[in-house]
Amino acid sequence: MKTRERILECALMLFNQQGEPNVPTLEIANELGISPGNLYYHFHGKEPLILGLFERFQAELAPLLDPPADARLDAEDYWLFLHLIVERMAHYRFLFQDLSNLAGRLPKLARGISHWLNALKRTLASLLARLKAENQLVSDTQALGQLVEQITLTLLFSLDYQRILGSQGESRLVVYQVMMLVAPHLRADSRFAAEHLAQRYLQA
Repeated sequence: MKTRERILECALMLFNQQGEPNVPTLEIANELGISPGNLYYHFHGKEPLILGLFERFQAELAPLLDPPADARLDAEDYWLFLHLIVERMAHYRFLFQDLSNLAGRLPKLARGISHWLNALKRTLASLLARLKAENQLVSDTQALGQLVEQITLTLLFSLDYQRILGSQGESRLVVYQVMMLVAPHLRADSRFAAEHLAQRYLQA
């Protein structure tokens, strides 16, 4: 692995464990066993490091946020999509632990997060529209618009909410919460299947 990637991996680990504000670049260099100058050669401070990790986060999620328009999806594919989104967010959880302060300090990151959120909401709206076209959803467009907002808020803050309550923050609980948000909007047979699958996530 190249030094730049090693630095990003180490920074991600420490940011997730300790919170980004608590990790100086010197600690990252010491953890890797490299000189501060070597780290500075690749990243001129903490801001480029954070932006580098956010770019990686975006790149890993890009295929999920731009699915082919003509893709044929089974019901369980929607929940798999959701599971993969939550997994990636959990892997980069430091970004969402104090999002407003982090974005306030780094305007470039704030713009990136805003664009990413818009892409996420467009994808969620598109997937709900597909479910409605397949006659699996019964709610009207306005209700589904509110559902997109509720799902987005849950994805952004549920892991942190779990940590505030003293748990480690489990991805499976986020998937369960979102599935139970969607379930009341589904037709009876689809709702039963979604609730049954959601219970499996809860019991995992």
